Amino acid sequence: MFQQTNHYLYQRIGKRCLDILGSMLLLIVCTPLLFLFSIILLLFSGRPILFKQARAGINNASFTIWKFRTMDTESEESSSHQYEWLDEVPKDFSFAKPDHLNITTLGKIYRKFSIDEIPQLWNVLKGDMSFIGPRPEMVEITNCYSNEQKKRLLVKPGITGYAQVHGRSQITHGEKVVHDLYYVHHCSFLLDIKIVIRTILIVITGKGAH
Repeated sequence: MFQQTNHYLYQRIGKRCLDILGSMLLLIVCTPLLFLFSIILLLFSGRPILFKQARAGINNASFTIWKFRTMDTESEESSSHQYEWLDEVPKDFSFAKPDHLNITTLGKIYRKFSIDEIPQLWNVLKGDMSFIGPRPEMVEITNCYSNEQKKRLLVKPGITGYAQVHGRSQITHGEKVVHDLYYVHHCSFLLDIKIVIRTILIVITGKGAH
């Protein structure tokens, strides 16, 4: 019971306090980098600099996610999809090979080292996201979730998460859900620290990015 109480307090209070303090600090520290990466993107890829899209947050509540643009503008305009799955998102569904997307040369670099994710610090500060949690899925996909898949929406989505350190873009949707549900049921400060450490190592190597 004591352990369950600690986990509850951490999930409801501790994580949010850390998210606010961490995002505020990183936004201040990263301001020169945000400016630099924006200028580079403007010079080599043009406008718009930022990409925004509706994503599913906690309890499937929609919010707008912000990222540095990594696709050309035509691909962005056609990047919305309509899915017609009836009972659940297929377990073998994967975004691992987005051949239909025209990712810019600079965008590939930004994606490989997760530079495109930096603007999401604003989403964390606002409370739409957390540093650690299941990656926010497109609303068009979560609307097709089964009851079991919907359980990954019981916590705030994160910039990184348990699934990201177990395959990143190289795993199927079914594998991602399994990892995310493990996190939902075992969320703790210690687990979050482990995920942060593994995320840093993955970002440095650029492993598993698309």
